[in-house]
Amino acid sequence: MSIKVGDKVPSGMFTVMGAEGPTGISTADIFEGKKVVLFAVPGAFTPTCSMAHLPGFVVHVDDIKAKGVDTVACMSVNDVFVMHAWGQSANAEHLMMLADGNAEFTAALGLELDGTGFGMGKRSQRFAMIVEDGIVSMLNVDAGALEGSSAEAVLAAL
Repeated sequence: MSIKVGDKVPSGMFTVMGAEGPTGISTADIFEGKKVVLFAVPGAFTPTCSMAHLPGFVVHVDDIKAKGVDTVACMSVNDVFVMHAWGQSANAEHLMMLADGNAEFTAALGLELDGTGFGMGKRSQRFAMIVEDGIVSMLNVDAGALEGSSAEAVLAAL
């Protein structure tokens, strides 16, 4: 069963690139006492993710934060080095790039995508959520094309 509006975000860990290299960050550190937009993509450097999804948030991050959002975070089932390189290549320095390398958080959300048919293994579905003090207040999961999880859709929901 997947997470839904009103649910508490499950506890877990991500990896981010810190000043000294890869470092862990907990869901508590990210979500507790904050308003966070978390969006997830099936894979860094993949076509829709790189040409539309991430760039939309790069362009609109200031508008989103102006609505009272503390953090805008991008998550993918990729390693921290890939997420860091993707963020740098996309000028996403104002976004938190979260690596869910083993898909553990994605599985806890119930939002896995089976990409084995494409040689991609387990991935995350494309989604966006607004989380307020650890509680999901908006969740849009895209069934196909980039729609409800776009930066524009999130901005409209704020």
